[in-house]
Amino acid sequence: MSKAPDKIAMERINSHGHTVSVDPDKYPEEWVAPMNHVDIDLTVLERSGTPTLPRANKVGTVSTDGTDIWYASFGRGRTVILLHGGMGSSKNWTYLVPELIRCGFNAVTIDSRGQGRSTRDDRPYSYRQMAADVRTVMDNLGLASVAVVGWSDGAVTGLLLADEAPERVERLFFFACNVNASGTKPFAMTPAIGRMLAHHRREFAELSQTPSEFDKVFEAVSEMQRTQPDYTAEELSRIEVPVTILLGEHDEFIQREHLVGLARTLPNAKFRELPGLSHFAPLQQPGVFNAAVLEFLDES
Repeated sequence: MSKAPDKIAMERINSHGHTVSVDPDKYPEEWVAPMNHVDIDLTVLERSGTPTLPRANKVGTVSTDGTDIWYASFGRGRTVILLHGGMGSSKNWTYLVPELIRCGFNAVTIDSRGQGRSTRDDRPYSYRQMAADVRTVMDNLGLASVAVVGWSDGAVTGLLLADEAPERVERLFFFACNVNASGTKPFAMTPAIGRMLAHHRREFAELSQTPSEFDKVFEAVSEMQRTQPDYTAEELSRIEVPVTILLGEHDEFIQREHLVGLARTLPNAKFRELPGLSHFAPLQQPGVFNAAVLEFLDES
């Protein structure tokens, strides 16, 4: 790992005019300026993992339906809930959380049931259950309504939350997920997918209360992904929460046309593509991804 530069807090202006302070003590050299960090093939992730999340204002668990759901709250200001992808954890947001703090937001990360630090019971996985878990955390924290940023599984969890409890979701940032079986590509393993999967396995062993059960949880999550979600156009047309839909140009799993169609079907949605990036954009080029999230938040 590279030696950190001199202990000088630096400031930069991101693409939306926000002044961002970067403390080199918190990041190795290649992470000092996340806006400039590029790791398209995820070799940096493979070699060094991700930076540590900042110190949280509050960390806790909420017991619900036989599980303990872990959450952490960072910074102060308008609340943004961050929902990670399948087999990930709150550490997936390691580049975005510091940016949100520095731009005056309260970022709340939640580990999905059975993933990260959250536990699970023996019932099959369900996105509806995960949306209910998010509502329970919101109730525990006294959050009436929030902006939601979701990545992959987290995106469809956010969509279900917007569908079932629209009064709880101010707006939704929907990154890289299908809404029914027609939206996925045939699976083809790539080096980047392999590196991401290996990272998930290492992180699961580090964080989980059942560190030996990665394969069991992976199969359960995969079964959910094979059969859910299953939205119809009519059902989608009734979701009126504002939605920004984002997809990497080279996403390995999701059909572009599917999300273009989703933007046309939802009453208040728009589609945007991230050139040169894939399903792992928040880690491949966090500056570009973060700028898209900040633009989304600036619109609310």
